[in-house]
Amino acid sequence: MSFDEEWSAARATAAANVSMRLNHVPVEPGGGGGGDLELNQDHIGAIGSEAYKLHARLQTDGKHAATATGEAAGALTKENFASGAALLKLNATWESQVKTLVAACANISNGLNYSLKSHAQDEQQLHADFTTSAIDKYLK
Repeated sequence: MSFDEEWSAARATAAANVSMRLNHVPVEPGGGGGGDLELNQDHIGAIGSEAYKLHARLQTDGKHAATATGEAAGALTKENFASGAALLKLNATWESQVKTLVAACANISNGLNYSLKSHAQDEQQLHADFTTSAIDKYLK
């Protein structure tokens, strides 16, 4: 069998397997099929809290080597080593990446806090709407 024939057979087998997995709904509880979407406020709150803690730690711990790195880069550059400039570039890239991670953690924390607050407000509004509606009269 040639490579092209073997490759075509492998692709066909993979495509068939993916199709079967996508068309299959697990029957086990918690298997991802047919359940209601749940908002567990404790879990979401814990994730938001951890994102905030990581945000705070990254802001300080992500910069602890900046001074030493700058000094080392300066000393290397002073002695005409090309690695001094490379170390400065590395430090700048590191700082940029830390800032990106800090911003991402803030977005996660703020987004989850907003979601929890928004969900609680929606629940209160639905409860108020339901209890004041004509349906409430029929349910009593």
